[in-house]
Amino acid sequence: MDAVRLILTSRRALAGSVGRAEILTEVWQAQALAQAIGSRLAVSGPPELRGEALGLTELAGRGCGVLDPPDLDHADLRAAQLTALDDAREALLDLGGLLGEVGIALVALASAADDQGTYWQCMEAIDAADESRDRVLEMLRKLAAREEREEREARGEKEGVVLPER
Repeated sequence: MDAVRLILTSRRALAGSVGRAEILTEVWQAQALAQAIGSRLAVSGPPELRGEALGLTELAGRGCGVLDPPDLDHADLRAAQLTALDDAREALLDLGGLLGEVGIALVALASAADDQGTYWQCMEAIDAADESRDRVLEMLRKLAAREEREEREARGEKEGVVLPER
C-alpha cells in the first residue's frame, strides 16, 4: 500500500483512539510507519534525503523502543503494509502532520498519567516524535531546494547568475 494511504489511515486511527492502551498502540504504529518510510527513503529515495532518512529511521525506532510493543497480528502492522512511496513530498508532508498529532496525543496522555512510568514513557516518546518530525521537515526543505535548483537549471540559470535571454 502507498505510504500516503497508510499515513492517512494512521491519522484516522489515532484520532479515533480512546483510552491509554489504544492511543499508545496508535502512537507505536505511527512511529513504526515513520521508521519504515525513513528506511525506504534511505535506500531508494532522492540522494540528498538519504542521511536525514537514516536519522528518521533511527529516531522513529527509538520512538517504538520506548513504548511497550502492542499485541498486533502481522497483518495489522501498517508499516509492514508499505509497498510504495510514490510521492516523497506528499508522504513527508502527511508524515509530519501525523508525527505532530502523535506528540499532541502523548502530551494529553502524559498530563493524565497517574504513574511515573507512564509519564516518563510518554515524555521519551514525545521527544522521539518531535525529533522525527524535525527530520521530516529538514527533508521537505531539501526537496524544496532541489526543486528550485531544477527549475533554475531548466530556465538556463546558474547558481546566483541569471543568463541573458536570447
